[in-house]
Amino acid sequence: MELNPCDGDFELICVIINFGSGSRVLKQAKKNGIKGGTIFLGKGTIKNHLLEILDLNDIRKEIVIMTGCSHIVKEVLVKLDKEFQFKKPYHGIAFSMSVAGFLGAGNYIYNDKHKKKGDENIMYHSITVIVDKGKGELVMEAAEKAGTKGGTIINARGSGIHETSKLFSMEIEPEKEIVLILSEVHLTEKIVKSISKELEIERPGNGIIFIQDVNKTYGIYK
Repeated sequence: MELNPCDGDFELICVIINFGSGSRVLKQAKKNGIKGGTIFLGKGTIKNHLLEILDLNDIRKEIVIMTGCSHIVKEVLVKLDKEFQFKKPYHGIAFSMSVAGFLGAGNYIYNDKHKKKGDENIMYHSITVIVDKGKGELVMEAAEKAGTKGGTIINARGSGIHETSKLFSMEIEPEKEIVLILSEVHLTEKIVKSISKELEIERPGNGIIFIQDVNKTYGIYK
């Protein structure tokens, strides 16, 4: 199959939905032009029954990550919202973020003509924190002190230069936890500073934090 560059910018779709529905999300997205995706298992962190931002009062969640051309992503989000009714309580959330390009998925090739969308009114940030396994809850506690309403913790595995230890003289790669938080823009700095202080992120091997602009959101409640 001939490889064709994306006609425009790339965007990443993230859908956080109840356990067991991830495959349906991916199937529906493929019907509408997405070439593929990845499903992660995660857990929500909201501890009360009230309708909160991220709609994550259920413990088990699936996180679906997909990438595609910007015009396709916009259409897919509309179709997913229609199919899964994210505006209803407990039906999950979906959002998109810009990416510069990607390789190794379907018939896309990298396009380095990405243009920054500086004129868009960004209302939310995606805060991603990667820490050692067992520290995800500490991240969320620090974030909640700064005003966030909830997030998702995903299990992962690291292989950085500071993350290798030895067990019985054998090198091992400790498990990691990825904490995903959606933050209103005006709260982002406060949340990040709280997490950094609590987890001492600036010390080598204690974790990393990165922040991305969110373009479109579905299913977020205040």
